[in-house]
Amino acid sequence: MLIIGLTGSIGTGKSTTAKMFSACGLPVYDADAAVHALYDGGAAVEPIEKLFPGTRVDNKIDRQLLSKQVLNDPEKLRKLEAIVHPLVYEAEQDFIAEQRKAGKRGAVLEIPLLLESGIAARCDVVVVTIAPADIQRERVLARPNMTVEKFETILTRQMPEADKRRKAHFVVDTSLGMDTARRQVCDIVRAMRPVRRNQTACG
Repeated sequence: MLIIGLTGSIGTGKSTTAKMFSACGLPVYDADAAVHALYDGGAAVEPIEKLFPGTRVDNKIDRQLLSKQVLNDPEKLRKLEAIVHPLVYEAEQDFIAEQRKAGKRGAVLEIPLLLESGIAARCDVVVVTIAPADIQRERVLARPNMTVEKFETILTRQMPEADKRRKAHFVVDTSLGMDTARRQVCDIVRAMRPVRRNQTACG
């Protein structure tokens, strides 16, 4: 089964692009959604509350409270990742096994830090979403509970766009309109002969 890694900096349209791949018949694993599930009464709640007391509310990890504790502390962030990453990887492997069992020819892993974390080595193809910095900034700052400080801190953890472009097999520019982005995704899917049998919307 062909594993397609989908990534891009914050605000570049990863989630929208993932939906386009799904419309083309490819199952999508959303790493952020997996983290939300782990925080929302999942396996990460107990170890996170133990390491970062006061972050659990009604058996859920409050992401805003957690962010206040780890945002500007690299050591605490590393400790948090040591808890969460193995659990997310387990969920990812379960997803891949499920798609293989279902006979899928390809699947998409939507992972924000795919290239930064070295996870791309587990993928056959890497797709990177891009958007101009001003559009990216506008999109992100429009999100609830987002601040300029938080946005800039997130950017420091992410690989520069030029480096991501060099590591990508395909690039999707989401700043040109959704119809154009959709055509780019369909072109990518058509280029991947191993997954053609599972295509729907992309022909």
